[in-house]
Amino acid sequence: MTQRIRKAVLPVAGLGTRFLPATKAIPKEMLTIVDRPVVQHVVDEARAAGIEHFIFVTGRNKAVIEDHFDMAYELDDTLAKRNKLKELEALKADLPLAGATSFTRQQAPLGLGHAVWCAREIVGDEPFALLLPDMLHYALSGKGCLAEMIDAYEKHGGNHIAVAPVPEDQTHQYGIVAVEDANAKVSRITGMVEKPPKGKAPSNLHVSGRYILQPTIFNLLANQEPGAGGEIQLTDSMVALSRLESFHAVRFDGEIYDTGSKIGFLTANIAYALDRNDLAPQLRAEIERLLDR
Repeated sequence: MTQRIRKAVLPVAGLGTRFLPATKAIPKEMLTIVDRPVVQHVVDEARAAGIEHFIFVTGRNKAVIEDHFDMAYELDDTLAKRNKLKELEALKADLPLAGATSFTRQQAPLGLGHAVWCAREIVGDEPFALLLPDMLHYALSGKGCLAEMIDAYEKHGGNHIAVAPVPEDQTHQYGIVAVEDANAKVSRITGMVEKPPKGKAPSNLHVSGRYILQPTIFNLLANQEPGAGGEIQLTDSMVALSRLESFHAVRFDGEIYDTGSKIGFLTANIAYALDRNDLAPQLRAEIERLLDR
């Protein structure tokens, strides 16, 4: 019987240099997609999948993320006095339960693998989800990405990575997995490579920023030598772990938006807004007006 996935790690220590000067004082994870911060969308996905405890790996100047997932007494009081009950209830619905969030510091920018390792004491000896907050997974129907992964994990056990197809001429830009069946919803991973040379990728399935990992990964990360860019790379430790434990790829068939890039961020705002009945008609009209300008 597989151990239930209760905890999720969210690395939020990045500097967001691609969005300067906006991110000089505002964490990139708090930039909004319509009217919700990027990180809130990711937490929403995890909560829908049944995650109970959120572990944020932060850095300096990220305290506003902690504040966002806490009560705001003055704001709540003002909303109540102004009879803005709909807004007040929405804030309460987003609020995690008491004790359901933890924050730990990554004191130096040593890579994603190092950020994950920083969560080891809070995760403990149990499997966990890892969600990269830059990557929004927009389900076109059915369950969200992490919920699908947890279903696959409960059937197969081991470790799981969300993947999605990219054009063949772009595979050199991503982490790519080799699988037994590239067309299957869930398939055993037979290899992993970070940014393969053009024309050398084992498939067109890229790692999309969602993982379910066994706690064994922490021992490997503790001794992992720096890799690409002089950083502790998560992929290097996952390759080592794959020699000891099974890895499965879970294919996500929705839309993925890399909000760490300007185009991905802007596209996500449009896509999420067009999915809202209160915004879509007017936004479509404004887009058409701008395109005809």
